[in-house]
Amino acid sequence: MEDLQVSPTAPATKQELVHRALRERILAGFYGPGDRVVIDAIAAEFNVSALPVREAIRRLEAEGLVIFRPNAGAQVTPTDPSQFHEEMTTLAVLEGYATALAAPLMDERHLARLAEITDAMEEASSPMDSVGFGRLNWEFHGLLVQPCPNATLLTTVRDIGRRLESVRQTVFVHIPYRGAESVAEHRVLLGQIASGASARAIERTVREHKLRTLETFRAQRDAPHTKRETQ
Repeated sequence: MEDLQVSPTAPATKQELVHRALRERILAGFYGPGDRVVIDAIAAEFNVSALPVREAIRRLEAEGLVIFRPNAGAQVTPTDPSQFHEEMTTLAVLEGYATALAAPLMDERHLARLAEITDAMEEASSPMDSVGFGRLNWEFHGLLVQPCPNATLLTTVRDIGRRLESVRQTVFVHIPYRGAESVAEHRVLLGQIASGASARAIERTVREHKLRTLETFRAQRDAPHTKRETQ
């Protein structure tokens, strides 16, 4: 990686740039839950002193992405089923609200692209292509909230969504993609948006859509004698 370059006019400090890079790696799954975050190694990689790295890690700790353990130092926050439950329910509420705010700002081209992605998801679901379906599902939900005018809400929704997708890929491999059910729910939602349904109705549809994934995961988790398959 190239040395960090901060021009006199750049608003970002070295600490901010290191924080941004580490945060991106954690959310993208490059650093997995429980991985150590070694200050000296990161400082050498970015060609900075240890101080901005420590400051960046303190910010990540405040954001819940990093924890400190005795005799172990900084680690990416471990993920457990209860945390997944909390983050998924939080995302369900926030994404529902963000979509309700975004819906009136979607034009025909925006809705057409969402419909195209949904069609591609249907093709990827029979037979199930988990990798392709997951990529398309991520694209759908990212585009869905893109017009949201509340920048803070939008950033939070994206961050939680990326963290959960990383968890799906690296830790809880049995979190299901619900295939045909998800596609059908996407079509219902797009129909509501296109017809000018109320914000309350759109918010409820998105919230219930997200929570059904959690319900399916919990049902599979609580059925240890049933063969678990990615749906």
